[in-house]
Amino acid sequence: MRLTARQLALATLDRQLLLERRRLDVAEAVRRVCALQAQTPASPYLALWNRVQDFAPEDLDAAFADRRIVKATLMRITLHAVHAEDYAPYHAAMLSSLRAARLYDRRFTSTELTHSDADALLPELAGFLARPRTGAEVKDEVMGRFGEHAHRVWWALRTYAPMHHVPTGGPWSFAQPNTYLTSPAALGAAPQEAPTGVRRLLLAYLRAFGPASAQDFARFTLLRRAVITQALHDLGDQVVRVAGPGRAALFDLAGATVPAEDTPAPPRLLPMWDSTLLAHTGPGRVVPEEYRPLVVRRNGDVLPCLLVDGQVAGVWRATDGGLELTAFRKLGKAAWHGLTEEAEKLSALLADRDPAVYRRYGHWWDKGFPGVESTIVKG
Repeated sequence: MRLTARQLALATLDRQLLLERRRLDVAEAVRRVCALQAQTPASPYLALWNRVQDFAPEDLDAAFADRRIVKATLMRITLHAVHAEDYAPYHAAMLSSLRAARLYDRRFTSTELTHSDADALLPELAGFLARPRTGAEVKDEVMGRFGEHAHRVWWALRTYAPMHHVPTGGPWSFAQPNTYLTSPAALGAAPQEAPTGVRRLLLAYLRAFGPASAQDFARFTLLRRAVITQALHDLGDQVVRVAGPGRAALFDLAGATVPAEDTPAPPRLLPMWDSTLLAHTGPGRVVPEEYRPLVVRRNGDVLPCLLVDGQVAGVWRATDGGLELTAFRKLGKAAWHGLTEEAEKLSALLADRDPAVYRRYGHWWDKGFPGVESTIVKG
């Protein structure tokens, strides 16, 4: 059977827990969806609010504090929240890409240090980060010998060294300055662990975002195609090919199911940089082509989105006393009713945490969105 574009979108939404909120422990929910984009501290909270029934932010606070969920630089060289048991294999899978992204960058090469010079600092850095330290403390103690280049050496190492960000408080657990801690589970990983890590990450990706192509997985991770091709080969019959609407070969877990085409998709208010929008070639399979420039800005910002029947239909932002919902096309009464209900619930959550969430990105609204209708939902 050849899957339709609608079925592919529904499959992603189903595996991302966006067709129905599930009653899950937050750590298990994070594992189910592979990883949550976390470059903005609020986003993992709002991502789980969309996915977990009766989500309590305090549960995620506790999971970060207990290190059952950890925040670290991983896929796409950006911050993600992942299940603690997944960090070491994911880091092993991504280590080559993380190192290359920094050690071949002119900001590091201009120091005239070698890759070996940087790697030689890892044991000392791990020892110093046996307890939480700020970046300023690392630069003073470990990198201070490099003088004016200290900040560039630390910029490289903080991307690929095996360490987590430590929660320091604030409404979303992480506040400036960033604080770091060594990850004992990932220390001393051998190069031969990388293929195992890639296979584990690929299986987790398909479980969370499949069916998908090799290009999609490359988009999600920034891993090289040769590495991905080898992982698909090594996984053997754990992964099967499926037919889709396009020319690219699609892969899925053996025995995985896909929702029927007439499955309804409820309204959702996704956070900035939601992984659903970033897991496939282009912005994602739930973003209509004509809306891509409105949702994914030129500098890489991915705005908080409205989902209507499984497709991005607009954006939302916090305003004084509530949320502003902006649709890119005319929506019916039923769609507005569903979005309003979601917005009222989200406003209640934000009122206790951070009513001005994402306010620093409001300049995108100042530029305007063409041909829209908007409404304000009071908290």
